[in-house]
Amino acid sequence: MKTRNIFSALVLSLSLFATTLTFAQKEKTVNVGGAPMYPSKNIVENTVNSKDHTTLVAAVKAAGLVETLQSKGPFTVFAPTNAAFDKLPKGTVETLLKPENLKTLQTILTYHVVAGKLNASDLMNLIKKGNGKATLKTVSGGTLTAWMKGKEIYLTDENGNSSKVTIADVNQSNGVIHVVDSVVTPKA
Repeated sequence: MKTRNIFSALVLSLSLFATTLTFAQKEKTVNVGGAPMYPSKNIVENTVNSKDHTTLVAAVKAAGLVETLQSKGPFTVFAPTNAAFDKLPKGTVETLLKPENLKTLQTILTYHVVAGKLNASDLMNLIKKGNGKATLKTVSGGTLTAWMKGKEIYLTDENGNSSKVTIADVNQSNGVIHVVDSVVTPKA
């Protein structure tokens, strides 16, 4: 009887493992920063695995935004890479991560987020409808202007700085991430 229960438990465990493996194999992942991004995981669960987004993850944690980005959403996140943060003037990231600059950090990070899920095709349609430009309202209350150059999507912030979407449509359970090559900032 004991052997039978152990055997049944083993069969059930193997069955669950096979089901999980099959499900994972069927998910259409996108590799970002050397890690697969699973559509069944939320923005935070995926982003923490990207070696290209360690600065962004540290900033999101310092800003207290982890819980928000794990919530149902949906969100469209324009996620700057470490290299994007490196383009900022020396010492900027370190200064932003100080507790006394919490509000500024939160504003900059939420400026990279739009409520709702906008895939690249949605952005392109909005740009087309807007005769070449689409104004996106960010969670911080600011605006980003989306536009295209050839087949590439760009964002221009309120200060006139541009950022290119380098990896589009990284689907998440609570939205979508578009990797960008520069940090965008709201008008001061």
